[in-house]
Amino acid sequence: MTTHHTQFISQGFTLKGVLHLPDIKNPPIVVGSHGLEGTKESTKQKILSKILVQNKIAFFRFDHRGCGQSDGEFVKDTSLEKRTIDFICAVNHVLSMNKTSRNLAVFGSSMGGATCINAWNTLTAMDINLCGAVLCSAPVISRSIENIPTQATGNRPALPLSFFKENLLFNITDKAAELDNLLVFHGDADNVVPISNAHAIYSQAKKPKQMIIHQNGDHQMTSPKDQIQFEIKTIAWYLKCFSF
Repeated sequence: MTTHHTQFISQGFTLKGVLHLPDIKNPPIVVGSHGLEGTKESTKQKILSKILVQNKIAFFRFDHRGCGQSDGEFVKDTSLEKRTIDFICAVNHVLSMNKTSRNLAVFGSSMGGATCINAWNTLTAMDINLCGAVLCSAPVISRSIENIPTQATGNRPALPLSFFKENLLFNITDKAAELDNLLVFHGDADNVVPISNAHAIYSQAKKPKQMIIHQNGDHQMTSPKDQIQFEIKTIAWYLKCFSF
């Protein structure tokens, strides 16, 4: 495996990313988008950086603006539209490195899943072969989100409700109809993003598609059993998408 630390520009912000490459020429690639308060170091991102490469698939993970090592302020610079722009810039950047093929699939966790859905139509218009997607606990209707994280953390100040009203109000259910080759994971005990979002995505998406519901599964997918199933099913799905 070869690892490349890199950076790129999105609307004037310098974003940091890491490209993981298998030891084959021009592998297909998955680009990931992390959750609202996640980073490229999030658990699922780190897992994919290992298991995808082991299966001859490249993986690119990066920090959205205002997160991790990237430029920006979380409160001022976070919205679905801005993250969508970051994601498109990430795809363009990693493909411009000419280290992979243009066979692309996407991965999104929570807010990252919404970002992938929102970016899908733009990706289909690009000079790439868009092969599929894996989404975990993704919201499509922001008003359905429960337990809004307003309290301060070590990485950001407390968030006023106005932040969510001004930056994170969206309903992208109709955009899910553009998806195909889609694998959806969601826990039926998710107390952040209700499982109704998963059903909305799945019902709208084109075939082929699959939905895996984790019984008693939470938003973070903390169950070791669920994590193992995530790894096995995700690898199989991407290999099918890329026709290995």
